[in-house]
Amino acid sequence: MEAFAALIDALVYTRSRNEKLRLIAEYLRATPDPDRGWALTALADGLDFPAVKSGTIRALLKERVDPVLWTLSRDFVGDTAETASLLWPAPEAAPSPPGVSEAVELLSAMNRKSVLTELPRLLDRLDADGRYALLKLATGGMRIGISSRLAKTAFAQAFEVPIDEVEEYWHGLDAPYAELFAWAAQGEPAPDIANLPTFRPFMLAHPLEDGTVDLADYAAEWKWDGIRVQLVRAGQGDAAQTRLFSRSGDDISATFPELLDALPFAAVLDGELLVRGSAQGGEQNERTQGGAASFNALQQRLGRKTVSKTMLAEAPAFVRLYDALLVEGEDWRPLPWSERRARLEALMPRLPTSHFDLSKVVEATDFDHLAQIREGSREEAIEGLMLKRRDSPYIAGRRTGLWYKWKRDPLLVDCVLMYAQRGSGKRSSFYSDYTFGCWAGDPDGGAELLPVGKAYSGFTDDELKKLDRHVRSNTVNRFGPVRETDKSLVFEVAFDSVHASKRHKSGLAMRFPRIHRIRWDKPAHEADRIAALEALIRD
Repeated sequence: MEAFAALIDALVYTRSRNEKLRLIAEYLRATPDPDRGWALTALADGLDFPAVKSGTIRALLKERVDPVLWTLSRDFVGDTAETASLLWPAPEAAPSPPGVSEAVELLSAMNRKSVLTELPRLLDRLDADGRYALLKLATGGMRIGISSRLAKTAFAQAFEVPIDEVEEYWHGLDAPYAELFAWAAQGEPAPDIANLPTFRPFMLAHPLEDGTVDLADYAAEWKWDGIRVQLVRAGQGDAAQTRLFSRSGDDISATFPELLDALPFAAVLDGELLVRGSAQGGEQNERTQGGAASFNALQQRLGRKTVSKTMLAEAPAFVRLYDALLVEGEDWRPLPWSERRARLEALMPRLPTSHFDLSKVVEATDFDHLAQIREGSREEAIEGLMLKRRDSPYIAGRRTGLWYKWKRDPLLVDCVLMYAQRGSGKRSSFYSDYTFGCWAGDPDGGAELLPVGKAYSGFTDDELKKLDRHVRSNTVNRFGPVRETDKSLVFEVAFDSVHASKRHKSGLAMRFPRIHRIRWDKPAHEADRIAALEALIRD
């Protein structure tokens, strides 16, 4: 645990991506199994200990230190694990730190009752750095600037193996990845995942930034506003299994059970998960392609552990297919997009239309014509366009020049800052999370300001410092960690769409709100009215 704690400490204070890769790779080479496997799993956010939650840690600390001191310290530091590791009373006995694998075993054995006695014993065996590393590992939210992809890249660099192969094997194996280390570090045969319903990394796109492409070389498709998924069926006969994976490789099969019996042959299919709305049914839109409800309808099903029969009937899921990676044992990924597309079109009659359709190619005479089509694409379930090079193979990750995403221009509205809250990690010292609202009528006539969204992106570091000073200087009320500000600062907020919502006082919910501009110059009473947002509701 000491070596893992030292790694975490070094990563926290390192901004360089290359240095982070070097530190992780060095740790993986020097640490024995299974400690390094569990450490890698933690860095890739793959650990979950249901008994250990932030609330548990807060409760334990408030029993050991002044609750007011805890609250003030947590508010100032901005991170529960760091605050707890520093405030935890020093034990009388000298530290006797466990290994990472022992810590994982002990944490896994804890339940909601035993955690109140077992976790303190574990913390007493560690110094402050060890406690911080343990709590980060235990709560599953590292937040130290390490993504799952970066952790896997470090593994690939440590043992000089291709990152694409690491990604592919990763999702077919279980922590602590003994087979993966045996292959990469010891030269043993690669893990056999041929008959496992395993996630394969997606091919991704770069944004199209003010450029153009030649439609002789690129095909255009609609970019649908659902969630990118991969439907995988593997194995033979009664041993065959089907899984549905999200973009990040999370298994979401239980949330959409109606899709698990829909794929009748072994394949790995790439597409957009959508739901059918009662109003849309299965009808086709002449200009685009119908049958899909808005993302707001899909969102009602996301994250559910169980799905009611009513929900299955009212919002049945289907997949609008983009591509096929493997079909009946044949790997299509090396083929050019044009050939994969032709094969996928030929495959469609073998798939039930109740659960699958094919994303149409958008026909245009030239790029200017395509731009005109894009301008008129503010329909439900459409985000913009995808531009795919016709000769591109299916390659994991983003490769320059192969695929581009050309999202529709965002909607803009002027809102007034209402509340602010500290961020986490590197932003824990700044008020960086902002709730904003629009007027429910004429502000000069006494109309109130109603919250319509929350954002924590879209501004530079220098603007963040200025916003933080504004919040501190214009606080009119406090509600725990939240500060209410005077209603004087206007944000120009960009967002993708707006929907009716019974959960919000304004009756509205924005999709992907972000700060587009800070309008220091604009009086608050000139911000937009709720009616302006209501006019944009399309579902």
